[in-house]
Amino acid sequence: MGGDHGCPVVIEGVKQALETEKSIAALYLVGNETEIHSARERAQLRDSRVQILHASEVLTMEDKPLEGIRKKKDSSMVRAIELVREGKADAVISPGNTGALVAGSMKLGRLDGVKRPAIAARMPSRTQDFVLLDAGANDACEPLHLAQFAVMGNIYAREVLGTPKPRVGILSNGSEETKGTDLTREAAKLCQQLDLNFIGYVEGFDLFNDAVDVAVTDGFTGNIVLKTAESLGYAIKNILKEGLTASPVRKLGALLAKGGLLKLKHRMDPEVYGGAVILGLNGIVIKAHGSSRERAIANAIRVAAGEISHGVNQIVSQQIARANERLAALETSVSPTVTA
Repeated sequence: MGGDHGCPVVIEGVKQALETEKSIAALYLVGNETEIHSARERAQLRDSRVQILHASEVLTMEDKPLEGIRKKKDSSMVRAIELVREGKADAVISPGNTGALVAGSMKLGRLDGVKRPAIAARMPSRTQDFVLLDAGANDACEPLHLAQFAVMGNIYAREVLGTPKPRVGILSNGSEETKGTDLTREAAKLCQQLDLNFIGYVEGFDLFNDAVDVAVTDGFTGNIVLKTAESLGYAIKNILKEGLTASPVRKLGALLAKGGLLKLKHRMDPEVYGGAVILGLNGIVIKAHGSSRERAIANAIRVAAGEISHGVNQIVSQQIARANERLAALETSVSPTVTA
């Protein structure tokens, strides 16, 4: 109910997803029952797997996250999260208030051993995709948090993106070991001790140049990267549109290059990815963009179904436990022993 385009767009996206995702046993539409019924009829959504759960309130983009979660207990977002917490659903998808979704999802609890959940955003590079995390859940981080983000990102890239041996790097202001901050230097030392294909520091130039598969950073920096990339994508789209329609000759050239331009549009279209997943929680949470249209919602549902089928959370739990044991053992081995 909290997206920019209301529930009709969400329901049309649900319809598209259910037509192809036969593995889904049930899908809840959570929100104002009257509006949902009306939009469902217009979309001719007749699938028997769809169930409606009424919620009388809506968390808007203007609501303060924590305050909204506390005060609007019957909001569609809170009720949807509760379905996952109660084990009635495996995943929750929302195009609503990002801060409220992150705050509300904390009710699910963290997977064992996970210190902080992280938003993992799938982004396009030159010829492939990479994962950026944290893309906005944690403004301030410690080295261990980044090391765990690296483990979770590695799993996501391998299981969901299908990258056999993901290259994991920490985002910095240069590739030299002397660059970065205290946070990135300490995090890099931890990542070097883990069972990862860790390539060290990567810089901004590397992100979109096929040089890394998992880019690890704190949520403050990651969110800036994500929004800058989105803004640049829209700017390039408008520049191309203006330039290619400026004269009859250019329009002809655009027609001849239509295939390549459509491929570029598809590669840079955020709706292809559906949304960003919040990793590290007892349940799958996907944040769709507030401006998501039908195709983005459908793709977010497909991503959720894929995560469930791959058992991503189970793998995260196992490998985070191994990473924690390894780091604890290393810390013990280097601790000084004093006798008197």
